[in-house]
Amino acid sequence: MNKTELIDQIAAAADISKAAAGRALDAAVDAIKGALKEGDSVNLIGFGTFYVGERAARTGRNPRTGKSLEIKAAKSPKFRAGKGLKDAVN
Repeated sequence: MNKTELIDQIAAAADISKAAAGRALDAAVDAIKGALKEGDSVNLIGFGTFYVGERAARTGRNPRTGKSLEIKAAKSPKFRAGKGLKDAVN
């Protein structure tokens, strides 16, 4: 499913226009991005949790040359599925 198909589903389920559903989806995604940028997590009961994971700095290896290189520490967004989502999939 892509974004357009998701907007169509939201519009049909909520009985609203596709434009309103698109704005609502964009607002939800922006709110999640903003919370993660501030280091907060977003908990949606029955669906899952969006959070920021930290990766430590480490030494990597260039596969072509075999030369060692430093990989910087980084933050990455992560998602942990909730029980309701897991049950719906299984």
